[in-house]
Amino acid sequence: MEHLRIPKLPCLCGNIRRTSRALSQLYENALRPVDLRATQFTILQALTLAGEVTQNQLGEMLVMDSTTLSRTLRIMAREGWIAERRGNDRRERWLRLAKSGEAQFKRALPAWEKVQSRLRRQLGEEAWKNLFEITHQVTDLVKTQGDSL
Repeated sequence: MEHLRIPKLPCLCGNIRRTSRALSQLYENALRPVDLRATQFTILQALTLAGEVTQNQLGEMLVMDSTTLSRTLRIMAREGWIAERRGNDRRERWLRLAKSGEAQFKRALPAWEKVQSRLRRQLGEEAWKNLFEITHQVTDLVKTQGDSL
Protein backbone atom coordinates (compact mmCIF):
# COMPACT_ATOMS: atom_id res chain seq x y z
CA MET A 1 0.00 0.00 0.00
CA GLU A 2 1.39 3.39 -0.99
CA HIS A 3 1.90 5.97 1.76
CA LEU A 4 -0.22 9.06 1.09
CA ARG A 5 1.72 12.31 1.36
CA ILE A 6 0.24 14.46 4.12
CA PRO A 7 -0.44 17.98 2.81
CA LYS A 8 0.61 21.03 4.79
CA LEU A 9 -2.72 22.61 5.60
CA PRO A 10 -2.79 26.44 5.64
CA CYS A 11 -5.01 26.42 8.77
CA LEU A 12 -3.36 26.24 12.20
CA CYS A 13 -6.49 24.73 13.72
CA GLY A 14 -6.71 22.03 11.03
CA ASN A 15 -3.05 21.11 11.44
CA ILE A 16 -3.21 20.93 15.23
CA ARG A 17 -6.44 18.92 15.18
CA ARG A 18 -4.92 16.47 12.68
CA THR A 19 -1.78 16.17 14.82
CA SER A 20 -3.94 15.70 17.90
CA ARG A 21 -5.86 12.84 16.24
CA ALA A 22 -2.63 11.15 15.13
CA LEU A 23 -1.10 11.46 18.60
CA SER A 24 -4.32 10.28 20.25
CA GLN A 25 -4.30 7.14 18.09
CA LEU A 26 -0.65 6.48 19.01
CA TYR A 27 -1.28 6.88 22.74
CA GLU A 28 -4.57 4.94 22.61
CA ASN A 29 -2.74 1.98 21.05
CA ALA A 30 0.02 2.15 23.66
CA LEU A 31 -2.41 2.36 26.60
CA ARG A 32 -4.86 -0.28 25.34
CA PRO A 33 -3.02 -3.20 27.07
CA VAL A 34 -3.62 -1.53 30.46
CA ASP A 35 -7.30 -0.87 29.63
CA LEU A 36 -6.93 2.90 29.67
CA ARG A 37 -7.93 5.58 27.20
CA ALA A 38 -5.66 8.54 26.47
CA THR A 39 -8.24 10.95 27.92
CA GLN A 40 -8.40 8.89 31.11
CA PHE A 41 -4.61 8.84 31.38
CA THR A 42 -4.53 12.63 30.98
CA ILE A 43 -7.05 13.04 33.80
CA LEU A 44 -5.11 10.65 36.06
CA GLN A 45 -1.92 12.56 35.27
CA ALA A 46 -3.54 15.95 35.91
CA LEU A 47 -4.93 14.82 39.26
CA THR A 48 -1.55 13.32 40.19
CA LEU A 49 0.06 16.71 39.56
CA ALA A 50 -2.71 18.97 40.89
CA GLY A 51 -4.03 16.99 43.83
CA GLU A 52 -7.64 17.67 44.79
CA VAL A 53 -9.44 20.11 42.47
CA THR A 54 -13.00 20.95 41.56
CA GLN A 55 -14.46 19.51 38.40
CA ASN A 56 -14.59 23.04 36.97
CA GLN A 57 -10.90 23.58 37.74
CA LEU A 58 -10.01 20.27 36.10
CA GLY A 59 -12.03 21.21 33.03
CA GLU A 60 -10.23 24.55 32.81
CA MET A 61 -6.79 22.95 33.24
CA LEU A 62 -7.48 20.44 30.46
CA VAL A 63 -9.60 22.80 28.33
CA MET A 64 -12.34 20.14 28.23
CA ASP A 65 -16.03 20.86 27.87
CA SER A 66 -18.12 19.89 30.88
CA THR A 67 -20.19 17.24 29.06
CA THR A 68 -17.15 15.31 27.84
CA LEU A 69 -15.40 15.66 31.20
CA SER A 70 -18.49 14.53 33.15
CA ARG A 71 -18.95 11.47 30.94
CA THR A 72 -15.28 10.47 31.30
CA LEU A 73 -15.28 11.09 35.06
CA ARG A 74 -18.40 8.92 35.49
CA ILE A 75 -16.62 6.00 33.83
CA MET A 76 -13.49 6.58 35.92
CA ALA A 77 -15.50 6.83 39.15
CA ARG A 78 -17.27 3.59 38.26
CA GLU A 79 -13.82 1.97 37.89
CA GLY A 80 -12.93 3.34 41.34
CA TRP A 81 -10.10 5.53 40.01
CA ILE A 82 -11.57 8.89 41.08
CA ALA A 83 -12.75 9.87 44.55
CA GLU A 84 -15.13 12.77 44.85
CA ARG A 85 -16.78 14.83 47.53
CA ARG A 86 -19.33 17.59 47.44
CA GLY A 87 -18.25 21.12 48.21
CA ASN A 88 -20.10 23.74 50.22
CA ASP A 89 -22.30 24.39 47.21
CA ARG A 90 -24.23 21.22 46.25
CA ARG A 91 -23.21 21.70 42.61
CA GLU A 92 -19.49 21.80 43.40
CA ARG A 93 -17.62 18.50 43.08
CA TRP A 94 -14.08 18.05 44.42
CA LEU A 95 -12.06 15.33 42.71
CA ARG A 96 -8.88 13.46 43.58
CA LEU A 97 -7.25 10.19 42.69
CA ALA A 98 -8.45 7.18 44.61
CA LYS A 99 -5.88 4.52 45.58
CA SER A 100 -6.93 2.38 42.62
CA GLY A 101 -6.52 5.44 40.36
CA GLU A 102 -2.98 5.88 41.61
CA ALA A 103 -2.34 2.20 40.91
CA GLN A 104 -3.85 2.43 37.43
CA PHE A 105 -1.72 5.51 36.66
CA LYS A 106 1.44 3.69 37.80
CA ARG A 107 0.48 0.65 35.69
CA ALA A 108 0.10 2.87 32.62
CA LEU A 109 3.28 4.91 33.11
CA PRO A 110 5.70 2.47 31.39
CA ALA A 111 3.56 2.38 28.20
CA TRP A 112 3.20 6.16 28.22
CA GLU A 113 6.92 6.68 28.88
CA LYS A 114 7.80 4.38 25.98
CA VAL A 115 5.72 6.46 23.53
CA GLN A 116 7.08 9.70 24.96
CA SER A 117 10.64 8.45 24.62
CA ARG A 118 10.17 7.27 21.02
CA LEU A 119 8.59 10.56 19.97
CA ARG A 120 11.26 12.58 21.74
CA ARG A 121 14.04 10.59 20.06
CA GLN A 122 12.44 10.88 16.61
CA LEU A 123 11.77 14.62 16.90
CA GLY A 124 15.06 15.50 18.58
CA GLU A 125 15.53 17.32 21.86
CA GLU A 126 15.25 20.86 20.51
CA ALA A 127 12.07 20.20 18.50
CA TRP A 128 10.59 18.33 21.48
CA LYS A 129 11.16 21.27 23.83
CA ASN A 130 9.96 23.77 21.21
CA LEU A 131 6.79 21.78 20.61
CA PHE A 132 5.94 21.84 24.32
CA GLU A 133 6.68 25.56 24.55
CA ILE A 134 4.64 26.44 21.46
CA THR A 135 1.62 24.33 22.43
CA HIS A 136 1.58 25.85 25.93
CA GLN A 137 1.97 29.33 24.44
CA VAL A 138 -0.87 28.86 21.95
CA THR A 139 -3.19 27.40 24.60
CA ASP A 140 -2.44 30.25 26.99
CA LEU A 141 -2.92 32.87 24.27
CA VAL A 142 -6.26 31.46 23.16
CA LYS A 143 -7.54 30.95 26.71
CA THR A 144 -6.53 34.42 27.93
CA GLN A 145 -7.41 36.47 24.84
CA GLY A 146 -10.06 34.28 23.23
CA ASP A 147 -12.33 36.07 20.81
CA SER A 148 -10.28 39.28 20.97
CA LEU A 149 -7.55 37.64 18.87
